[in-house]
Amino acid sequence: MGGSVLPSAPEPCPLLLVDGHNLLWGATFGFPAEIRSRDKTRLLTGVFAFFALLRVAIRDDLTHQPEVIVVFDGQYGGSDRKELDPSYKAQRPTDEAALAPIQFLPDVKRGLDQHDIAWTELDHAEADDVIATLAHRTPPPREIVIMSRDRDYYQLVTDRVRVLNTKMHPGKRYIDPTDVYARHQVTPAQWADFRALTGDPADNIPGIHGIGAKTAAALLADGITLDELAASDRLDTGRGRLVREQLDLARKWRDMIRLNHGLDVPVAPTGERSPHLPAPAEVVEALSLW
Repeated sequence: MGGSVLPSAPEPCPLLLVDGHNLLWGATFGFPAEIRSRDKTRLLTGVFAFFALLRVAIRDDLTHQPEVIVVFDGQYGGSDRKELDPSYKAQRPTDEAALAPIQFLPDVKRGLDQHDIAWTELDHAEADDVIATLAHRTPPPREIVIMSRDRDYYQLVTDRVRVLNTKMHPGKRYIDPTDVYARHQVTPAQWADFRALTGDPADNIPGIHGIGAKTAAALLADGITLDELAASDRLDTGRGRLVREQLDLARKWRDMIRLNHGLDVPVAPTGERSPHLPAPAEVVEALSLW
């Protein structure tokens, strides 16, 4: 007698983790056209563009409809890093113009709720750490896509975790381990060490003065870590001596750059595909903003 063939289990849908503030800032300041209400009294660019960019990314850059979780920075996010160094992100402008995207945040959250797109925000956590936690707790073989322009996420990149930067040219928007190495000559596992040496201007982390990307990559060649570097002879000559003189400082920067994947996050991936987003004009209409 012939045996019956059991149907194979469906392939799990990808998990799209969206850096919410990163997307909102790009939507507010980088959208090609200003969007206003019909009576021209209300600026709607941030809301309209947020959903437009998210919808286009899902449509054009993902091969399957994903489960989407949007993560926002908490009001006091980064406080733990500021305890390590009060100058963390201190260079960022805080005037009304620079903080314009914040005005759109309540409506963006309402729009996500109305269209059954999950989102989360922890008061004392940055989105980076929440996303790192969600990625860490999502078991293989599920594909994970992190939508952000922030290179801090490179440290999370693996064969199944990729970063999607929609500002890059089509065909080059995904960052995988090969891309990280090709662009910076270090592995994702070395990313925090690499940035500790070179610095991260976006977060006001100065790195080690006199150490550029080329020197940092050479010091970390062959997969060596910052801690292993201390016991090597690479810090005995040339610019390596600058690192030896400031090794404790480098470790401090490394600890600030490392993402925390042990947070207590109130949402968890369900494995179910999120609903398709309608056109952004329909989202704005449903929010009664026109």
